[in-house]
Amino acid sequence: MKAKHHRLTLGLLALAAIGGASGLALSALKDQAAFFYAPGDVATKGLPLGRGVRLGGMVEGGSIKKQADGVTIRFIVTDGKATVPVTFSGITPDLFKEKSGVVAEGKFQPDGSFVADNLLAKHDERYMPPEMAGKMAANMTPGKNAPQ
Repeated sequence: MKAKHHRLTLGLLALAAIGGASGLALSALKDQAAFFYAPGDVATKGLPLGRGVRLGGMVEGGSIKKQADGVTIRFIVTDGKATVPVTFSGITPDLFKEKSGVVAEGKFQPDGSFVADNLLAKHDERYMPPEMAGKMAANMTPGKNAPQ
Protein backbone atom coordinates (compact mmCIF):
# COMPACT_ATOMS: atom_id res chain seq x y z
CA MET A 1 0.00 0.00 0.00
CA LYS A 2 1.30 3.46 -0.87
CA ALA A 3 2.01 5.98 1.89
CA LYS A 4 -0.69 8.28 0.48
CA HIS A 5 -3.36 5.57 0.79
CA HIS A 6 -2.10 4.62 4.24
CA ARG A 7 -2.52 8.23 5.50
CA LEU A 8 -5.98 8.47 3.93
CA THR A 9 -7.08 5.24 5.61
CA LEU A 10 -5.79 6.37 9.00
CA GLY A 11 -7.48 9.76 8.59
CA LEU A 12 -10.84 8.13 7.79
CA LEU A 13 -10.51 5.76 10.75
CA ALA A 14 -9.73 8.70 13.04
CA LEU A 15 -12.82 10.58 11.81
CA ALA A 16 -15.00 7.50 12.34
CA ALA A 17 -13.62 7.09 15.89
CA ILE A 18 -14.31 10.75 16.72
CA GLY A 19 -17.85 10.47 15.33
CA GLY A 20 -18.52 7.31 17.34
CA ALA A 21 -17.19 8.85 20.54
CA SER A 22 -19.32 11.97 19.99
CA GLY A 23 -22.42 9.84 19.46
CA LEU A 24 -21.80 7.88 22.66
CA ALA A 25 -21.21 11.07 24.66
CA LEU A 26 -24.41 12.69 23.40
CA SER A 27 -26.51 9.62 24.15
CA ALA A 28 -25.11 9.48 27.69
CA LEU A 29 -25.80 13.20 28.28
CA LYS A 30 -29.36 12.86 27.01
CA ASP A 31 -30.21 10.63 29.98
CA GLN A 32 -28.45 12.85 32.54
CA ALA A 33 -29.67 16.31 31.50
CA ALA A 34 -32.16 18.02 33.79
CA PHE A 35 -34.93 19.27 31.52
CA PHE A 36 -37.03 22.34 32.32
CA TYR A 37 -40.84 22.14 32.42
CA ALA A 38 -43.55 24.67 33.19
CA PRO A 39 -46.86 23.37 34.59
CA GLY A 40 -48.53 24.03 31.23
CA ASP A 41 -45.94 21.82 29.49
CA VAL A 42 -46.77 18.97 31.85
CA ALA A 43 -50.50 19.37 31.18
CA THR A 44 -50.02 19.19 27.39
CA LYS A 45 -47.06 16.80 27.01
CA GLY A 46 -47.64 14.46 29.97
CA LEU A 47 -45.52 13.54 32.95
CA PRO A 48 -41.80 12.85 32.48
CA LEU A 49 -41.62 10.00 35.01
CA GLY A 50 -38.44 8.39 36.29
CA ARG A 51 -35.94 11.18 35.63
CA GLY A 52 -34.81 14.36 37.30
CA VAL A 53 -36.30 17.54 35.86
CA ARG A 54 -36.76 21.19 36.74
CA LEU A 55 -40.23 22.61 37.29
CA GLY A 56 -40.50 26.37 37.08
CA GLY A 57 -43.24 28.92 37.63
CA MET A 58 -44.77 31.10 40.29
CA VAL A 59 -45.69 29.98 43.80
CA GLU A 60 -49.45 30.35 43.96
CA GLY A 61 -50.71 32.78 46.62
CA GLY A 62 -51.96 31.09 49.79
CA SER A 63 -50.63 27.69 48.76
CA ILE A 64 -47.61 27.27 51.06
CA LYS A 65 -48.48 24.81 53.84
CA LYS A 66 -45.96 23.70 56.48
CA GLN A 67 -46.31 20.11 57.63
CA ALA A 68 -46.27 18.91 61.26
CA ASP A 69 -42.63 17.72 61.04
CA GLY A 70 -41.50 21.35 60.66
CA VAL A 71 -39.26 20.58 57.68
CA THR A 72 -41.66 19.56 54.92
CA ILE A 73 -43.67 22.11 52.96
CA ARG A 74 -46.30 21.73 50.27
CA PHE A 75 -47.12 24.43 47.74
CA ILE A 76 -48.51 24.88 44.25
CA VAL A 77 -46.51 26.06 41.21
CA THR A 78 -48.42 27.77 38.42
CA ASP A 79 -47.64 29.35 35.07
CA GLY A 80 -51.09 30.88 34.60
CA LYS A 81 -52.14 27.95 32.43
CA ALA A 82 -51.89 24.95 34.78
CA THR A 83 -50.81 24.09 38.32
CA VAL A 84 -48.63 21.37 39.87
CA PRO A 85 -48.57 20.46 43.60
CA VAL A 86 -45.02 20.31 44.98
CA THR A 87 -43.62 18.73 48.16
CA PHE A 88 -40.21 19.75 49.50
CA SER A 89 -38.37 18.58 52.63
CA GLY A 90 -35.53 20.79 53.72
CA ILE A 91 -34.58 24.39 54.32
CA THR A 92 -36.18 26.78 51.86
CA PRO A 93 -34.22 29.69 50.36
CA ASP A 94 -34.66 33.03 52.12
CA LEU A 95 -36.37 34.54 49.05
CA PHE A 96 -38.89 31.70 48.72
CA LYS A 97 -42.40 33.13 49.22
CA GLU A 98 -45.88 33.19 47.72
CA LYS A 99 -46.41 34.97 44.36
CA SER A 100 -42.68 34.67 43.67
CA GLY A 101 -40.73 32.79 41.02
CA VAL A 102 -39.34 29.35 41.83
CA VAL A 103 -37.49 26.56 40.08
CA ALA A 104 -37.82 23.18 41.79
CA GLU A 105 -35.46 20.32 40.94
CA GLY A 106 -36.79 16.81 41.49
CA LYS A 107 -39.09 14.15 40.04
CA PHE A 108 -42.73 13.83 39.06
CA GLN A 109 -44.84 11.20 40.77
CA PRO A 110 -47.44 9.04 38.95
CA ASP A 111 -50.27 10.99 40.64
CA GLY A 112 -49.10 14.25 38.98
CA SER A 113 -47.42 15.75 42.03
CA PHE A 114 -43.77 16.81 42.12
CA VAL A 115 -41.26 15.91 44.85
CA ALA A 116 -38.47 18.50 44.94
CA ASP A 117 -34.91 17.82 46.10
CA ASN A 118 -33.82 21.45 45.71
CA LEU A 119 -35.54 24.84 45.45
CA LEU A 120 -34.15 27.87 43.66
CA ALA A 121 -35.82 31.24 44.31
CA LYS A 122 -35.39 34.37 42.24
CA HIS A 123 -32.82 36.80 43.59
CA ASP A 124 -34.48 40.15 42.93
CA GLU A 125 -37.77 41.58 41.70
CA ARG A 126 -36.88 41.51 37.99
CA TYR A 127 -35.00 38.22 37.70
CA MET A 128 -36.58 35.22 36.03
CA PRO A 129 -34.78 32.27 34.43
CA PRO A 130 -34.73 32.69 30.62
CA GLU A 131 -36.62 29.43 30.06
CA MET A 132 -39.37 30.49 32.42
CA ALA A 133 -39.60 34.09 31.19
CA GLY A 134 -40.60 33.05 27.68
CA LYS A 135 -43.18 30.52 28.87
CA MET A 136 -44.62 32.85 31.51
CA ALA A 137 -44.95 35.75 29.05
CA ALA A 138 -46.86 33.54 26.63
CA ASN A 139 -49.25 32.19 29.30
CA MET A 140 -49.94 35.13 31.59
CA THR A 141 -51.99 38.20 30.80
CA PRO A 142 -50.94 41.58 32.27
CA GLY A 143 -52.65 42.37 35.55
CA LYS A 144 -54.38 38.99 35.91
CA ASN A 145 -51.69 36.64 37.28
CA ALA A 146 -48.67 38.83 36.87
CA PRO A 147 -45.88 38.47 39.43
CA GLN A 148 -45.65 41.28 41.93
